[in-house]
Amino acid sequence: MDIGIIGAGLTGLTAAYDLTRHGHTVTVYEARPYPGGLAAGFRDARWDWHLDRFYHHWFASDAEVIALIEELGAADRLFFPWPTTSVYHRGRIYPLDSPIPALRFLPPAIHRAIRVLQFTPSPLVDRLRVGLVSFYLTLTKDWRPLEQVTADEWLRRAVGERAYARWWRPLLMAKFGAAHYREVNMAWMWARLYKRTARPGYFVGGFQAFVDLLAARVTAQGGTVRLDTPVQAVRPAAGRLLVETSAGPASHDAVIATCSPRQMADLAPDLPADYRAQLLALRSMGALVLVMALDRPLTAGHYWINVPADEGLPFMGLVEHTNYIPADHYGGDHLVYCGDYLPPDHPYFDYDAERLFQTYRPGIRLINPDFEPSWVRSLWMFGERYAQPIPTLNHSRNIPALRTPLPGLWLASMSQVYPWDRGSNYAVELGRRVAAQVMGTSSKGGA
Repeated sequence: MDIGIIGAGLTGLTAAYDLTRHGHTVTVYEARPYPGGLAAGFRDARWDWHLDRFYHHWFASDAEVIALIEELGAADRLFFPWPTTSVYHRGRIYPLDSPIPALRFLPPAIHRAIRVLQFTPSPLVDRLRVGLVSFYLTLTKDWRPLEQVTADEWLRRAVGERAYARWWRPLLMAKFGAAHYREVNMAWMWARLYKRTARPGYFVGGFQAFVDLLAARVTAQGGTVRLDTPVQAVRPAAGRLLVETSAGPASHDAVIATCSPRQMADLAPDLPADYRAQLLALRSMGALVLVMALDRPLTAGHYWINVPADEGLPFMGLVEHTNYIPADHYGGDHLVYCGDYLPPDHPYFDYDAERLFQTYRPGIRLINPDFEPSWVRSLWMFGERYAQPIPTLNHSRNIPALRTPLPGLWLASMSQVYPWDRGSNYAVELGRRVAAQVMGTSSKGGA
């Protein structure tokens, strides 16, 4: 088959990798001048490694992406440090990692319970309840009953109002905002606890190095990756699909779109009205980060600092990347992210880096009262208006099939990895799944 793929993120590139490996002709269209999508990185002139535009790591349980890395012959470039994960609470930063190294190698469910017990500002009875409920959810196999109740309702009942207000509500509010956190179903929370391990992994050279390796393999297998080539429309034409791009039209037997559902509705005007309505009904939050290159560390060894929404800081998380990956790879810069999830129409998305820095500066001073703007060598800002799908009650009924009603057209977006939380591991899984379905229809007489 001759297949077009819209988007050179990890979903699109993984699908292209599998399809070209099986002898299909593949053209990947990417609007940006670089591949990677949400996993893409950038590099300052003084750095040896790329830095991710949005902070990333993998978990030891991320089997799909680890298997792909092994297939690419790059297992030796994957490594798992032990950084310190912490939480900000009333002007102090509390580490949540065990001070006894041997305890880190306990099963993830037990290690997570130990981390909860270490947060001493919370009453012991609340810590015990949160730890036991987390352990129970880790052992739960069937998530489907959990999507019939909101996380807000289920967790209030399971751990009590006080523990819920201290542990779970701030997380939900940070991810989905005050407008949506009560709508999120419990299956989403289950998925975060069920699969994730405590030890995060990274790739030598940054996530962009992994993306570049994957794109190079697609090209070596005969595929074409066309950067700086935005797709304007996809239309049926003479039994095939016509992809209209900034560089002109191209015809394919099948097309896989890895864009957001709303973009898909705009790109394919010939989709049936009821299917378009299903796409437009799917909602998401946007992601925004400010990246700072500092001349000194901001915190005393903390990698990931969760900032509860009720603490009054203007962002939901602070990630000091160089307390995870040595600053030597970045010319001695100490690299810090301030990140947040916001509604796609939030005015911050229209700010520049300096204005966002001035907005976030009071919160940075709360993290470290000694912080001064003179510590900053450079600033960057990155935003993505489609980043975190909002999973509501019985959300599995809302997920569109990968195969659209338009013959030959497929959709593979982060909204379709549910119940799992969005992430690069599930982007890889989705890319492999849609490629297998496209090839399966080919063997049955056409897509």
